[in-house]
Amino acid sequence: MDSKEAERLLLQPDFAWVRTKGNHRIYQRDAIRVVIPFHAGKSLHPKIVKEILEVTGQR
Repeated sequence: MDSKEAERLLLQPDFAWVRTKGNHRIYQRDAIRVVIPFHAGKSLHPKIVKEILEVTGQR
């Protein structure tokens, strides 16, 4: 999964883009915060993918 796919998954269940710091975008819903690194052409680390799937209810 790359960062654009992860962003699409997060924006569906009411996550909102909060801010950007460098190449990292921070999304938040209530007290849940998720940070996605945006690096062109690179896949996300499996731990980040797992976190995104858990908070979006995909798993």
